[in-house]
Amino acid sequence: MAARIRKFLVVLDKTPECRVALRFAARRAQHTGGRVTLLCAVHPAEFQQWRGVEEIMQDEALQDAENLLHAAAKTVNELAGIMPELVSMEGSAAECLVKLINEDRDISILVVGAGAGKEGPGPLVTMFASGVQAIPVTIVPGTFDDAAIDAMA
Repeated sequence: MAARIRKFLVVLDKTPECRVALRFAARRAQHTGGRVTLLCAVHPAEFQQWRGVEEIMQDEALQDAENLLHAAAKTVNELAGIMPELVSMEGSAAECLVKLINEDRDISILVVGAGAGKEGPGPLVTMFASGVQAIPVTIVPGTFDDAAIDAMA
């Protein structure tokens, strides 16, 4: 039986803690011979009065997700020389995350960055701390700088 390659999953958004999680996942995958999977959740358009406006809003959301995925993939490649797997799904980040974990049994670890602000650690950290324990989770402090992340990974 061949050994499984560890996949480190990062859920992308535009928060500073996402950058921390992305860097950690890239460096950890690099040091362990693993892979990186990037998930971007696309929130469905909810503007239903005019179909054309809804379609434009959905197209813009999809384009934003694609841009986020490609920028993050470029970062992972530059940091670790790894071409990550890109996944775009429609729904909330939590819904998409649970669905992807259930579909892809090769995902070994979810990497999330903890928010450093007064709002708390963030919705994904809270979600996994309160009961959804499908896979191991690495929580990277959002206050870590690049040197601290590289040393820890």
